[in-house]
Amino acid sequence: MKKNIAIIMGGYSSEYKISLKSGNVVFDALDKDKYNAYRIHIFKDKWVFVNDLDEEFPIDKNNFSVLVNETKIEFDCVFNAIHGSPGEDGYMQAYFELLGMPQTSCSMYQAALTFNKRDLLAALKPYGIKTAESYYLNFGDSINEDAIIAKVGLPCFVKANKAGSSFGISKVYKKEDLQTAIDNSFKEDNEIIIEQFLDGVEVSVGVISYTSETLVLPITEIVSENDFFDYEAKYLGQSQEITPARISEDYANKIRTEAKKIYEILKMKGFSRSEFIFKNDEPYLLEVNTVPGLTKESILPKQATEAGISLNDLFGNAIEEALKK
Repeated sequence: MKKNIAIIMGGYSSEYKISLKSGNVVFDALDKDKYNAYRIHIFKDKWVFVNDLDEEFPIDKNNFSVLVNETKIEFDCVFNAIHGSPGEDGYMQAYFELLGMPQTSCSMYQAALTFNKRDLLAALKPYGIKTAESYYLNFGDSINEDAIIAKVGLPCFVKANKAGSSFGISKVYKKEDLQTAIDNSFKEDNEIIIEQFLDGVEVSVGVISYTSETLVLPITEIVSENDFFDYEAKYLGQSQEITPARISEDYANKIRTEAKKIYEILKMKGFSRSEFIFKNDEPYLLEVNTVPGLTKESILPKQATEAGISLNDLFGNAIEEALKK
């Protein structure tokens, strides 16, 4: 009997358009002989099932079911394709855990931890994971530009602490541009992180649960046509994403080891994608994404293809892994 799969997409953050693309890629790729797939749009003002005619049917939040033409549809599993809040920061994970409904991403705590860049780096530091020098600010804090520069140097990156897809991020070269960058980041989040610039090869690597094993996917080298790997570079084709990465086997082994170590330290499930930059021949962690992009331009699907895993298998496996739990 076919399973009913809710593909949740959209979300409450600036990333909702990318999430809708990701969700539709999943919808198109899923094996329709095995699964009845339903597109569920999650927005602040509505949770709705959207059918092929773009008709909307409200979700009953009491049990995450939907009534379609007097027929009640209940779901066997949720495929999480929401980037940012509430799909990547733990809220949806907690909701589905309370309902006892399987879902494809990591658990609530891991989602909340990895979405908070500051807390993630602090949690991994005792395990020897290398990270850039950083400086933290909360909205309303007094800003001492000299202290910031003394800690992280110039150029530096100013980032929203809890945001993805390079929203709220700026590269700052001069002290007089620091305040504007800080203001930009505070538009996305009330916490920001200012990081030392690391000048080296940037790579991205997916780690997934695949047939009950932790699998490290082929590594991607990021070569941005812009000053850094910003939104336009990620989603508008203004970058080269080279898979497999043009790095030595020694570098590749270091990345594979660190990425798998992080996945297992954090007791992750589902998909993850970690970003690193090499400094003095060692990989420094930038961030971990637990609901990475799944669009045709996205890195993790390309890595899976390089590993010989079709999108059909990649997404179907995520559902089957979730159903085992």
